[in-house]
Amino acid sequence: QVQLVESGGGLVQAGGSLRLSCAASGSIFSIQAMGWYRQAPGKQRELVATITKGGSTNYADSVKGRFTISRDNAANTVYLQMNSLKPEDTAVYYCNADGLEYSGRYYGSFNSWGQGTQVTVSS
Repeated sequence: QVQLVESGGGLVQAGGSLRLSCAASGSIFSIQAMGWYRQAPGKQRELVATITKGGSTNYADSVKGRFTISRDNAANTVYLQMNSLKPEDTAVYYCNADGLEYSGRYYGSFNSWGQGTQVTVSS
C-alpha cells in the first residue's frame, strides 16, 4: 500500500501565502503523476495542479500565476506554494499520486489520496 500524508494547511489572511507538502510512503516502485485537488463546502472536488515525474505541470485557470507545484522525486514528496491567496481558495486540499508499487513479489498500479488539509483564507 502507498500512503500520502499532507501538511502545511492553516488560516491565513487574503493576500498571504501557504506552502503545502505531501509525502508518499509505502511499497513504492515509482510515482508518475502527483497532484493537488481541493474541495470547498457544498462543491465537488476540483483539480488544482498536477506534475509529472519529468516535471511537466498543469494548473487550474483559477490558480495560474499564484500557485506553484513542485516535487522532489528522491523524497517522493510534492509541494504546493500558494501565494496571493483569496477567500475563494478556502477548501480542504487533497494530495494525489499514481504509479507502480511493488509488494516483494508483484508489481501493481496504485492511485492514492491523502487525508486532506484545511486551508482557510480570511477576507
